[in-house]
Amino acid sequence: MYDNVLVPVSFEADRNAREAMDIAQAIRADGGKITLLHVMEHLPQYATEYLPADHLEKAREDISSGLSALSDGVDNAEVVVVEGHSARTILDYADETGIDCIVIASHRPGMQDYFLGSTAARVVRHARCAVHVVR
Repeated sequence: MYDNVLVPVSFEADRNAREAMDIAQAIRADGGKITLLHVMEHLPQYATEYLPADHLEKAREDISSGLSALSDGVDNAEVVVVEGHSARTILDYADETGIDCIVIASHRPGMQDYFLGSTAARVVRHARCAVHVVR
């Protein structure tokens, strides 16, 4: 059982965040904590010029609402939204907060993943804690 479980959440259609949350609850120790983390990727400057001035605040609110809905009814669950590169930020957050296990949803790999690698693959390769991948 794990005391401090991290569930990175991507809202892409092929990710099963609900199942990742179910697994996190199953492997969490009594009194343990679950953190739902979403990483907002940085947009290129040229793209932000075409977006409303408050687009980041609105996105952060929408993401927080989605994460809160996912953690609804789960004891000792925290919602965190940060900005950065997804894999690196997940790994840094896990190291900084003493995460015991990361439960991450992934898609089925395609050819593009053999050349570039997915976020889940990078987390598995570089995490200093246990990682459980949900497909």
